[in-house]
Amino acid sequence: MEMASGVVADKEEGMVSRLWDWFKALPGKIMSKVVELGKKTKKLGEDDPRRIIHSLKVGLAITLVSLFYYFEPLYDGFGVSAMWAVLTVVVVFEFSVGATLGRGLNRGLATFLAAALGFGAHHLASLSGKKGEPILLGLFVFLLAAAVTFVRFFPRMKARYDYGLLVFILTFCLISVSGYRDDQVLHMAHKRVSTILIGGFTALLVCIVIYPVWAGDDLHNLVANNIEKLADFLEGFGPEYFRISEDAETDKSFLEGYKTVLNSKQTEESLTNFARWEPPHGQFRFRYPWEQYLKTGSLTRHCAYRIEALSGYLNTDTRIQQRVCGKLEQPCLNLCSESVKALKELSFAIKTMTTPSSANSHITKSKIAAKNLKSSLNTGLCKGTDLLEVIPVITMASLLVEVVSCTEKITESFKN
Repeated sequence: MEMASGVVADKEEGMVSRLWDWFKALPGKIMSKVVELGKKTKKLGEDDPRRIIHSLKVGLAITLVSLFYYFEPLYDGFGVSAMWAVLTVVVVFEFSVGATLGRGLNRGLATFLAAALGFGAHHLASLSGKKGEPILLGLFVFLLAAAVTFVRFFPRMKARYDYGLLVFILTFCLISVSGYRDDQVLHMAHKRVSTILIGGFTALLVCIVIYPVWAGDDLHNLVANNIEKLADFLEGFGPEYFRISEDAETDKSFLEGYKTVLNSKQTEESLTNFARWEPPHGQFRFRYPWEQYLKTGSLTRHCAYRIEALSGYLNTDTRIQQRVCGKLEQPCLNLCSESVKALKELSFAIKTMTTPSSANSHITKSKIAAKNLKSSLNTGLCKGTDLLEVIPVITMASLLVEVVSCTEKITESFKN
């Protein structure tokens, strides 16, 4: 009995000891979490300082529309409906001008049209008497909600007007349904439209006037940087594959940059949709080539897929076959060098919005190098060796030739 009591006492003492140790370590854990959060916050701001400015702009816009509640004359004019102005700023204010303008126009136009239709539906339903009014209102809500929801499935409508269509359904239902119990439906619709327009205008004004972020500029820089990443990979591929550089401590992160290009389609399409809403700005003015950016971006990704296949030959034993087909080294290096020069010229031309003057000459030289590479493969250079040992080298060379073809297509897209 005494032994059992001793065991229980030891367990209780051990539990208290562990609990005390946990409490002693708690301040250190909290401090480490705070430090980690601070580092992540700092990195987030350093990666794109515009995020900090955007946060301040949103705070300013919400503060401005909140004045409807703080000042009696403004509150008396709109009442509780003033909250719609605040909610509009919250849901409309986006990172770029194009995104904000798109959501703002979608919300404003959808609210105006839905309010007008809601009032009309309420008026028509009221003509049918007390018994027929709820039936007609239910029928109107059913037909409109079903039709607009079906329209949302169209890809073009989904991409550009999906938010507006949702607001349209919501506003129509609020106006038409609530009007059944509230006779002042017109006054309610007027206040709702007015406060939403005020909130949207405030968000747009702050977004455009104070350090505007243009989606068109982001798309412009994204396409240019993606092309440059392809050039960076090809620039390092030749020396890495043929073991020209033996410095193992060299930073080789440039060989991984192409991976972000593979997943850039959704970002490019989103930026294009936002940029379509933006007013004329920069050097393009009214002639911003949205479709051209998408075409160049698509060709860049196709090239990145070939480069992804090439990257598989950097960390395998297939490189030992250089001694078997060593004469392929110089044609491959020449091909990579000229392709790199062409791609960097194209990237620079996009960034500076100039004509890529020397890109065509580099493409011509890279095609000559590709032709020499094909000749080397067709001259029985690897004759007398095991076919299985040669296939990886031949595949690598074929992929380089395809990269030249992709680079030429990217160059041609600048001429259209």
